[in-house]
Amino acid sequence: MFSSDIQIRVRYAETDQMGYVYHGNYAAYFEVARTEAFRKLGINYKDMEADGVGMPVGEIRTRFRRPARYDDLLTVRLLLRQPPEGTRVTFEYEIYNEAGDLLTEGHTLMVFVKTTTGRPVTMPENIQERLAPYFSEEELESPVLPTPGAIPPDAPAPAAFRK
Repeated sequence: MFSSDIQIRVRYAETDQMGYVYHGNYAAYFEVARTEAFRKLGINYKDMEADGVGMPVGEIRTRFRRPARYDDLLTVRLLLRQPPEGTRVTFEYEIYNEAGDLLTEGHTLMVFVKTTTGRPVTMPENIQERLAPYFSEEELESPVLPTPGAIPPDAPAPAAFRK
């Protein structure tokens, strides 16, 4: 399993009239956690995109347990509990306040795509190599079976991912 923590200080502009972090900002917090986790692993989104591979969000889920507020120092924990599978990778997130209270949980399902066509592609080898040390050989050889109704890797790209 791979995990990575980052800290984010809530800015006033990220809160709503009630003083809570506006729900839409959590997607941005998740993105910062992914980008910084990849950076810690020596993977650069910019280089990946220059090589013709994008990683759009295929699914996002957020569960709010307690509100985060202006000036809170949040710890955003990214967890990769399973190795990426073919064209997809699922990141899980936990957001804690300074007291260590769990405020928010979520996940994003990311899909590796060829930027010119929007069609799914296998995860780049350099990313596989960087993540491999965090998983046992058994986990790497026996990925979790796709969930029923999951999109097969050779399915046409959703219209939103096409250029």
